[in-house]
Amino acid sequence: MELLDRPLDELCAEARALRDEGHGRLVTFSPKVFIPLTKLCRDVCHYCTFARPPRRGERAYLTIDEVLAIARSGAAAGCREALFTLGDKPELRYRAAREELGALGCDTTLEYLRRAAAAVLEETGLLPHLNPGVMTRDDVRELRSVSASMGLMLETTSERLSARGRPHFGSPDKAPALRLATLTAAGEERVPFTTGILIGIGETRAERLEALHAIRELADRYGHVQEVIVQNFRAKPGTRMAGAAEPPLEELMWTIAAARLVLGAAAHIQAPPNLSYDDFPRLLDAGIDDWGGVSPVTIDHVNPEAPWPELERLRTATESRGLELAPRLPVYPDWISGSWLDPGVIPAVLRASDALGLAREDRWSPGEDIAVPFVPRDALPLDSRDELGEEEIVRLFHARGHERDRVFAAADQLRREVCGDEVTYVVTRNIQYTNVCYFRCGFCAFSKGKLAANLRGAPYLVPHEEIVRRCEEAWERGATEVCLQGGIHPAFSGDYYLSVVGAIKAAVPELHVHAFSALEIWQGAATLDRPLEDYLAELRDAGLGSLPGTAAEILDDEVRRVICPDKVTTEQWLHVHDTAHRVGLRSNVTMMFGHVEAPLNWARHFVHAREQQRRSGGFTEFVPLPFVHMEAPMWLQGRARSGPTFGETLLVHAVARLALHPWITNVQVSWVKLGREGVAAALRAGVNDLGGTLMNESISRSAGAQHGQEFAPEAMEELIRSAGRIPRQRTTLYGEVPEERKLASFGATPLAEPWNPPVKDARLVAPPRLVRPGFAAVASPVD
Repeated sequence: MELLDRPLDELCAEARALRDEGHGRLVTFSPKVFIPLTKLCRDVCHYCTFARPPRRGERAYLTIDEVLAIARSGAAAGCREALFTLGDKPELRYRAAREELGALGCDTTLEYLRRAAAAVLEETGLLPHLNPGVMTRDDVRELRSVSASMGLMLETTSERLSARGRPHFGSPDKAPALRLATLTAAGEERVPFTTGILIGIGETRAERLEALHAIRELADRYGHVQEVIVQNFRAKPGTRMAGAAEPPLEELMWTIAAARLVLGAAAHIQAPPNLSYDDFPRLLDAGIDDWGGVSPVTIDHVNPEAPWPELERLRTATESRGLELAPRLPVYPDWISGSWLDPGVIPAVLRASDALGLAREDRWSPGEDIAVPFVPRDALPLDSRDELGEEEIVRLFHARGHERDRVFAAADQLRREVCGDEVTYVVTRNIQYTNVCYFRCGFCAFSKGKLAANLRGAPYLVPHEEIVRRCEEAWERGATEVCLQGGIHPAFSGDYYLSVVGAIKAAVPELHVHAFSALEIWQGAATLDRPLEDYLAELRDAGLGSLPGTAAEILDDEVRRVICPDKVTTEQWLHVHDTAHRVGLRSNVTMMFGHVEAPLNWARHFVHAREQQRRSGGFTEFVPLPFVHMEAPMWLQGRARSGPTFGETLLVHAVARLALHPWITNVQVSWVKLGREGVAAALRAGVNDLGGTLMNESISRSAGAQHGQEFAPEAMEELIRSAGRIPRQRTTLYGEVPEERKLASFGATPLAEPWNPPVKDARLVAPPRLVRPGFAAVASPVD
C-alpha cells in the first residue's frame, strides 16, 4: 500500500512513463453509438439516473427497428461500435418487462439482447459491445457469438458499500462476488472484456487499490481484460446521493495514476472525458491511453448531463501533450486474433479494422472513385539518412498525425534529392491473355469470383493473332512496351510463354516485352523440366525484355500460407528474380497490402527486396499495390480487411522511399488503385513514377476498381504538371523515348474492341498432373 502516500506529481510522472513505454504516443477512442435497449433495472443504485421504473404508455424495450435506426445513424456518422447498455435483469422485478419479453418471444432480457445485437451486426456492420450486467458463464457464451466485446464495471470490492445506507444497498447485482464471478466467466469463455472502478461513492483509497489488484489478478490469469475504466462519481439531481460530495480532479488523477502502476505499462486505462468537463485534458497527465467511447450521434445515457467533447477538441487536447489521437474498435488490436472472437464476428471486425487492428480512419478504399480524405501537409522531415532496420521500418508504419506528415516530408525530400522533380511514366498496353487459372489465390477476383459480365466475364483465352494485333495497335498509338500477364491455364507449358514472346517480336520487333510473373516463369520451367536459368535465357533470346514483379504479394511466408498457399514461396519468388537478373533480365518488385498482413510483414518484404537488390541490382522500381477488396474471394468470405486506409497507402509509398534507399531509386504509384486525387497525394509522399498508361486493365477492375482502363499521356502529363512536377515519358528500363514515339502517343485513335474468345475454342487439354510450387508441392527447378 506504499502508493497511498505518494505525492501526486511523482505518481503521475511514473504513470506517464509507463503509459509511454506500453503505448508510445498513441491515445485511442472508440467512435460509438449508444443503444439503451432498456432502462428498467432490478437494482436501485443511489447515484444512478439511467435506471427508472416502468412508465404507463411507454415500452419497456426498444424495438429491433428502433435499435437498427440508432445503429444506422451511427454507421452513417462513421461509428464502429454499437454500445448496448441496459438495466440488470429487469424481468426479475417488473411484470411489465416479463410481459413485453413474452410478447417478443423471449424469456429473458439477455435473450432479447442477443437478438438485437445480432441484428445490428448483420444489418449495419457495427460491432456490438454489450454491458448487460451480471452474467453466468452460459450467458457469456451465448452473447459471445453476437459481440466483439463485453463489459461490466466491477466498481468496488468493498462489501460495506452494500450495507444499509450505502450506495449499493438494495442492489443485489452490485455484490462484488457476483461481479467478480462475471469477470471470471468472461475469462473462461475468452471474451475481450472491459471493467473498471467507480470512485467517490464512499470507498477509501485502499479499497480502490484492492479492486484494481483483483482486476489485475483476473487479467493475469485469463488475459481477457482489454481495458480498465477509472470513472468518477458525479452527483445527479433526483438521486439519493444528489447532495454527496464529488471527488476532486486531483483524487481522480491519483486513482488513474495508481491504476497504471498496479495494472502495468501494457494495460489500456480509460477515463471518460465528459465527466471531467473542461479539465479533461489533465487526465492524460495521469497516464490514461484511451478516452473511451465518444459518440457523434447519441448522448451519454448514463450521464446525460455531461456532453461528449467534440472530436476536434479531443484531438487538440491529445496533441497538446505531444500525443496522437486514433480511433479504435470496441475490441482492441491484441484481442482480434488468437481465438478471442467468435468466427461469426470476425468478418465484421476485419472489415472495420486497419493494419494495426485499430478502426479505419476513413471510408476510402483502393479502387473506389471517391475523394481522398487528406493530402500530406507541410512538415519538418524526419532524419532518415541511415539504413532502416526491420524494427525501425515497423515504427514508421505506426506513425499518425503530425509524425506521419514528417514521414511524408522526409520521403518527399529524399525523392527530390534522388530523382529531382521529374515524374516518369511509360506508354504501354496491358494484355491479360486468359482469366483461367488453376491456382487458388484468395485475393484474386480475376481468375475466379463472381461470374458477372462487368467483372470477370466468361472464361477466355486470347489467341496469338489477337495478342499480336493488340501489340501492333499499341505500337501505332506510341507504346514502347507491352505488359503480359494472366491466369495459368492447366494446359499451359513453358512453350506457351516462349511462343507468345516469339509471335510479338516477329510482328513488332522494337516493342519491349515486359511479361510473366515469377509464378508463370516457375511454372513454365517446371513443365519443361528445365533449370530456371536455362529457361529464362531461352525467353531472353526469344525477345523477353523484363519481368513484372507481380506474384510477390507479401514476401513473408507467414502471410503467403494464408492468401496463396500453392503459389511460389518467398524463397522461390526471390530465386526467380535473382536468376533473371543473372541472365541479364531486369524486373521490378511489387507488394500487395491491405488484406491479412500487418506492418511487420511489410517491413520483412522491404528488407527482402532491399537485400535482393543489394545482391543483384536488377530491380527497376518498387510498386505498392493496395488490395482492391470488393470482389476478392477472401474478403467476400470475411477473411480479409477492406484494403488499406488512405493513410496506410501513402505511408507504404513513403516508407518504401526511405527503407529501400539507396538501392531502389524509383517508387511507383498505381493510378488504377488510387485514382487521380490519390496519385496527386502520393506525389507528395516520395513517389516519382506513375507506371503505365495501360490501354487495357482487367485485373483490378475484376476486383471492383472503378478508375478506368487507360490513362492517356495527355491526362498523365496534365496531372503531373498540376502537382508542380515535370513529366517525362520513359522506356521500361527508364531510358529516353524516341521523339517519334512521343508524337505517336498523343492524340491516339480509339482502341478497337478487344477479342476474348471462349477458352473452349482453343481445345486445350490439361496434363494428368499439374505442377505446383508453394508449401506442399514438387521441388522448384534448380540450376
